[in-house]
This record gives sequence, structure tokens and C-alpha cells, in this order.
Amino acid sequence: PQAAAGGRRAASRPPGAHNVCRLLTRRAHGFYARDAGVAHRKNLGLLRKIICQESTKFRNVWTTHSASPIAYERGRIYLDNYQCCISSIAQEPRILYQKPKCSKSEKIEDALLLECPLGEMLPSPSDCKSSLIVLTVQNWLLRLSADSGEVLEKIYLAASCCKFRYLSWDTPQEVMVVKSAQNKLPAAARQASIQQSVLFYLAVFQVLPLSFIGMLEINKKIFGNSVTDVAVSNGILIVMYSMGLVRLYNFQAISEQFMEQPFDLGHEFNWNGQVGVVGKYPFGLPCNIKIT
Repeated sequence: PQAAAGGRRAASRPPGAHNVCRLLTRRAHGFYARDAGVAHRKNLGLLRKIICQESTKFRNVWTTHSASPIAYERGRIYLDNYQCCISSIAQEPRILYQKPKCSKSEKIEDALLLECPLGEMLPSPSDCKSSLIVLTVQNWLLRLSADSGEVLEKIYLAASCCKFRYLSWDTPQEVMVVKSAQNKLPAAARQASIQQSVLFYLAVFQVLPLSFIGMLEINKKIFGNSVTDVAVSNGILIVMYSMGLVRLYNFQAISEQFMEQPFDLGHEFNWNGQVGVVGKYPFGLPCNIKIT
């Protein structure tokens, strides 16, 4: 402690106070010592140093080409729009499966790899192995065996008026979100000055076993006219606006407050004048979360 004016001594700083101040400052900038992202960044940093050091020698063991973008998920390389799966774990990559060329109506828009949860008993033996969940251009959600490409489950999402395009995680390996492309009116409707109020649809699922949580619409009448995009992550509904504004909402609170009726996949329903089976063609999934 330094001597203060008038001969008094300044109060001594508690042990570790400097470290606490530093920690609080880092937290204010988004740094968390126990955050999984911190360990991930450190691991990538170590990997980069190993790869980029001058003494590292590389040997070409395998070459391939794909007309479409090449995807990689945990030791598996996907070519030709997920029609070909190659294992990269062995010393030399080998083909796990090669599916026949599909039509444009069966084209895969997006995919996620599902891993079996640890310490849980699952209803089906197929749930205990890795699987690939894919979204097709015709609004089908398919769960495929990651080792053989066999179709394990099929879910029809919605009629063609809504085009689902994107898969993402709300909670990794627990809750999955299927998002539509932005709804756009036909040119004739725009010329007639008809306004499009519903911009996006979001369908949310629990995974392994796959179960339907709910579907909601992002409506300009509720969220405002300047909405540009939307996402769900870590239990937060994230709505983005053209002026650079981002609004965050508690998604669980929304689903609990505005859920009109819960639905189970494969069960018959009679709702809003529609009769069908949840997740089956041609009815698909009901939009059962209506925000008012």
C-alpha cells in the first residue's frame, strides 16, 4: 500500500482483486474462461502451429472432385450434394456409400449430423448410431444412416407455399431448427400492391428420438416491417432488422405462452378444419405457435 496524503495509508487491495477486475473486463468483452469456445480456439491455435511450422511435411494420399460443394462432418466427407459419403478416418479415405443420382425434386438443401446422446436409453436401435438429417427441396426432412445412407425416418414439413431451406442447432445435438427461405410474393401480386406479412417459418424439433416441438411464423405485423432475418440459438429467438437492430426474445417463454396445441409426429389431428397425420404428406406440420 502506498502512503496517502496527511500520513494516512491507503486501504490495501484484497488479494486477487486485480485478477477479478481483469476477469470482469474480459467478460464485458465476451471472454469466458470456462466457455467451450475458448478451448476450441486454443485447440485450433495449436493445430495451426503444427500445420504451419516449417518442419511439417505433407504427402498427397488422395484426390477427388465434386461438381457441388464438398461438406465435412466428423470424419465423413460428403460429395455430390450428399449422395456420396467417404470416411476420412482410415489411412486412405474409403467410400462408405454411394447413392444413385437423384432428381431435382429430391435435391438436398442442407444437412446436420446427429450423434447418439450419452447415458440415455433410446426407443429405437437405429437411434444409437450416428445419422445424417437432411432437408430436401420438396420440404421433406429425412434421417439417414450415417454409415449406409439408408432412410430411417421421413417427415413432411409443409405444402409448397412455404419453402424450407436451412437447418441449424438451437442446442447442439438436442434441439434443431428448420428455417424457411424468405417468403416473396409473385410479381403479379406485387404489382397489385398486395402486402406480404409472413416473412419466415421456423419449425423446431427435439432430436433422438426426433419429436416435433412447434412451428411459428415471423410476421411483419408482430415484429415490424424492417425484419431481414431470424434465427433461434441457445433458447433465444434472434430477429434482425435492416437498420442494424437486433432484438432477442426468450423462445421458451414464447412457445409456452403462444402454443395453441401440442402435436406428436405420426398422430392424427383435426385442427383448424384440417384432418391428417402430423408429419405426413400432404398435411405436414401445423403452425401451432401463434404470436399475438
